[in-house]
Amino acid sequence: MVTREHGAYDSRHKNLPLGEYLAFLSVKFSVNPDEFFQALTSLKEPKKIRCGSLLIEFRGMIGNERIFLMTRESAVVGQFRVPESFLLGEFNPIKSFMDCDRIRRFLAKKAVAVQSGFIGGLSVGMKHVTLSAKVLEVQKPASVFTRYGETVSVTNAMIGDETGTIKLCLWDTQIQIISKGDTIHIKNARAFAFKGEKQLRLERNGTISVEQEKTITA
Repeated sequence: MVTREHGAYDSRHKNLPLGEYLAFLSVKFSVNPDEFFQALTSLKEPKKIRCGSLLIEFRGMIGNERIFLMTRESAVVGQFRVPESFLLGEFNPIKSFMDCDRIRRFLAKKAVAVQSGFIGGLSVGMKHVTLSAKVLEVQKPASVFTRYGETVSVTNAMIGDETGTIKLCLWDTQIQIISKGDTIHIKNARAFAFKGEKQLRLERNGTISVEQEKTITA
């Protein structure tokens, strides 16, 4: 049974140039664009070709356009027409769109969920970060008022590893768990920018542990 894969069917992308649509599919499903293009050009009769995680099927012709159905694990990724002129060019036209805005936005969004084991690999917006680092400095806590009328303590700790340093934002009981010189393990943190400076803070259910002895939950 073939089902439609949510958000990927070609009607959702009907206003995109064909090359951009195919380039986006290539990136989204981690298919080499040259292999992708070669699969399309070689399909001239009713048959199927496996291309990475995708299965591409030639469905026939309408005028001078080839009709393709693309599936992944029995889910429809897209059904689209490709003009012969697109397939017979000297160069792969898909590669011309590999750096388009749509793909850059998709890759940036995908990177948000990537975990980094080193400070030097962090980028603003990364979530679910897990790493170990040494506490180089802990600033004196300051008291701030929240919008809920509560008074809380906040401070920054400078932490570092062999790849770089970063400020770690700490609140209330999180402050009590670490001291200068400690080696800490951070789980489920987020990299963000404050006044143009990259910093790190715990997300909900994030934890800090010191030498695996004490753990605090955000």
